[in-house]
Amino acid sequence: MSRRTTAVFPGLHTPAAGFDQPFEMLAACHERVRRSLSLLQRLVSHVRVHGADAQARDAARDVLRYFDLAAPAHHEDEERHVIPLLRARGDEQARDAARRLLEDHVLIHRHWRTLAPLLQALADGGLPEQAALADAAQAFVEVHREHLALEDQWAFPEAEQQVRAEGAEALRAMGDEMAARRRAR
Repeated sequence: MSRRTTAVFPGLHTPAAGFDQPFEMLAACHERVRRSLSLLQRLVSHVRVHGADAQARDAARDVLRYFDLAAPAHHEDEERHVIPLLRARGDEQARDAARRLLEDHVLIHRHWRTLAPLLQALADGGLPEQAALADAAQAFVEVHREHLALEDQWAFPEAEQQVRAEGAEALRAMGDEMAARRRAR
């Protein structure tokens, strides 16, 4: 699928990682999350000046597409593969991290339910109330900041260490499950 890109809203590119490397895939998803959040912030600024022009509508569609389709699959990956490993470790730090990640997923979803209709209105050519759009976007970006840091800096490395200790078959099974779930959709 060809996507129009502009200097204001360059297209999103997926970092190379395959399901044969599930933790690299999770990290690549985080890069896409960050790029989508950055696009969202640029979109809010763009709308203040240019309104619901073609670039704004395209950018809104890109953000909606990512957070409606890819992000839920990514959260499910974490909830099926990372969080159970943290819980299984049994120590307080790992249990607290698992609890916090799940709580963050609830908050992210709650903020998305507020933001998504505003973006959909914009994608459809309407102009949502700018303060509401800016506030919803900021809340959505903020809830991701510490969440992504916890996963990147602590949760993913800890979970990966556990999976690798189980052997190559465990890592392969994780990647196969992630890929199969996406194919089923």
